[in-house]
Amino acid sequence: MSDKIICGYNPDEALKLDNQLCFPLYAAARRIVNEYTPLLKPLGLTYTQYIAFMVLWEKDDITVGEMGQRLHLDNGTITPLLKKLEKDGYIVRERSAEDERVVKIKLTSKGKKMKEKAAEIPLKIGTCVDLTPEEGAKLYELLYKVINM
Repeated sequence: MSDKIICGYNPDEALKLDNQLCFPLYAAARRIVNEYTPLLKPLGLTYTQYIAFMVLWEKDDITVGEMGQRLHLDNGTITPLLKKLEKDGYIVRERSAEDERVVKIKLTSKGKKMKEKAAEIPLKIGTCVDLTPEEGAKLYELLYKVINM
């Protein structure tokens, strides 16, 4: 490719890390997820397992497809996650009686009890980012705008 500027496009500027929208999103996400690690480690959970629990605590007895949609994860990612949660006794997976191609996920009593253990995590995480409530609300709105494009 030529270094020539075409229609105002400058490849040298376009390829600078500081000019990428994706990089601050990536770095911010990693920073926030890293804040969760010391809070989740005593519970024996990864961040991805934690957000899967959040989906099930909100609405138990959902399909694998619904879980994947809510978490924006594909089957190749969600299947090992669910297998691990099932192996650890937090969930059961069952084929739907109406359509055996559909797999339903249900919390066990152990999975329901994990909610009590995780109850203070959102409060602790809420203090890790120095944003005003208004800035936090605007960031939330903008991030969901990006996610739902």
